[in-house]
Amino acid sequence: ASDAILWELAACEETLREQVAACDALESQLHDIESQLTQEERSWVWGVIGKRAAQLCRPGESVVIDGGTTTLQMCPHLAGLNLHVVTNSLHVVSALLPQAGTRISIPGGAVFREQNIILNIGPQDMTPSIYAPRVFLGAAFVGPQGVMQADMVLAAAEHQLIERAEWVALLVDSSKFSGPSGSVVCALSELDVIVTDDGISKAAA
Repeated sequence: ASDAILWELAACEETLREQVAACDALESQLHDIESQLTQEERSWVWGVIGKRAAQLCRPGESVVIDGGTTTLQMCPHLAGLNLHVVTNSLHVVSALLPQAGTRISIPGGAVFREQNIILNIGPQDMTPSIYAPRVFLGAAFVGPQGVMQADMVLAAAEHQLIERAEWVALLVDSSKFSGPSGSVVCALSELDVIVTDDGISKAAA
């Protein structure tokens, strides 16, 4: 009888282990689905922000477009505006190349492959001598300290872009307002427009 009881306990233990494993697998699948939905939602938000920012562009003008996931979403909506775009982002250049009416200028400097940008690391300003006073900027974080990047190279690149700007628009989704600190690019007082979504918390606002 004792052997039968022990066998039943072992069988129950094995069944329990199988159920726990199944629950763990289900939880992992649910996490993957949730992450996928979150990424899809964020991509949709980036697209909306990029489209709205593109509507701020005036036909035929010269603008500076910073690199980043959100600023990149401006590119499909710039076709037909005959803009002159100055950018240090290789991704932005690639996205704009198919647009016959869009002129593209890039600054001189070194290519930083990890960040996919071109940055002048010398003492001489190698930015094209053109009048492009309006800048569309991205960021990793936004806080009381200002607009920030997690990467010092990106922060330096953005600082070069806005040095001569007369008008600066920041394109970020609401999640950027609750992130950690980083390398400061500029103060919030230097921004003219912030294009974002309505998910900003009351504390961040």
